Amino acid sequence: MSFLLDTHTLLWAILDDNKLSGTAKRYITDVQNVCYFSIASLWEITIKHSLGALDLKMPLRECFDIITDTGFIELPITRQHLLKLQNLPNHHKDPFDRILIAQAIYEKLAIITKDGIIPKYDINTIW
Repeated sequence: MSFLLDTHTLLWAILDDNKLSGTAKRYITDVQNVCYFSIASLWEITIKHSLGALDLKMPLRECFDIITDTGFIELPITRQHLLKLQNLPNHHKDPFDRILIAQAIYEKLAIITKDGIIPKYDINTIW
């Protein structure tokens, strides 16, 4: 199966944080599964880290290196994703989550997320 990792899921996975649910961890570590992360997540991490709202306990470059070293696959933002975003209902106000939702819908990926608003969209979620 293929999944898109929400930003918090991505961070908790690379930091081996106990906030990651057992179910999420099983899906992420199953070698049969393919886990994607959005370039939007790296953008969100960068902004929050530069504003002091996110303490990575490491330099940003090292965080990004760990993400790519895990084997997670980077998902760029395409114009098709933006066109899908344009038509999303306004359940979620966070622009980073909205692009992740649009990407997941367009790419037919479930999202591994703790976010309780995302299931309001026509998308499979795992937590």
